[in-house]
Amino acid sequence: MLRLDGKIAFISGMGSVGEGWGNGRATSVVMARQGATIFGTDLNPAAAEATVATIRAEGGQAHAVRCDMTDSEDVKAAVEACMARHGRIDILVNNVGGSAPGDPVSMLEEVWHAQMDLNLKSVFLACKHVLPIMQAQAKGAIVNVASVAGVRDQPGRQYIAYAASKAGVIRMSKAIAIDNARKGIRCNTVVPGLMNTPLVSERLARQIGGNDAEKLIAERNARVPIGQMGDGWDVAHAVLFLASEEAKHITATEIVVDGGLTATRP
Repeated sequence: MLRLDGKIAFISGMGSVGEGWGNGRATSVVMARQGATIFGTDLNPAAAEATVATIRAEGGQAHAVRCDMTDSEDVKAAVEACMARHGRIDILVNNVGGSAPGDPVSMLEEVWHAQMDLNLKSVFLACKHVLPIMQAQAKGAIVNVASVAGVRDQPGRQYIAYAASKAGVIRMSKAIAIDNARKGIRCNTVVPGLMNTPLVSERLARQIGGNDAEKLIAERNARVPIGQMGDGWDVAHAVLFLASEEAKHITATEIVVDGGLTATRP
């Protein structure tokens, strides 16, 4: 079940912020365990190589290149490197992203543009350069990682650009899916909620948690109906399913991985 033997998976953001299992690292390892060959990118080469080392230590195949997924030439070069090495791309996982606080009044324009580039343009560019390959193959699966911020507001927190860009990812995924439905290509979205990844202790604790990671984690756990946040593995297994042949009749939709969070608000 959910085997990916012989598949080439191009995964952006395959590293992790600090030690532990971010969404990209967990997704890369899960797919490799299921037989896929991983070609990953990350802006941080050391983080990417740590993921590659984990996969190879388990007997899997992986390669990483440094790539700024907001730069078209960088993305094009990475895709060409993957094709030179493997000759095809069967799975594309767009996992690059990040949040910056602010409302329309307080947010600087340059922050707005940077958020749109990181969260939305990165997906556009990856699809721009990978879709022609999948169209020539007449087969492929694209999985984009969004956020519940793109479908529901979070009272007390203003992340206007993050919310807008992640909503854009969801809507763009549907458009790509329908446009390519008769071309053998599926496109879906995973929508994570509050996740306990290294990002929480490494970055969010400093940004919004008063440098108290333990307190921030407890507060985030309390907001989830299940009683605790998910983690990178929960996101990874949702991505794996949507990329697999078991999901061959699923396209233009989302899997929400949030422990019931969005169901608690209209």
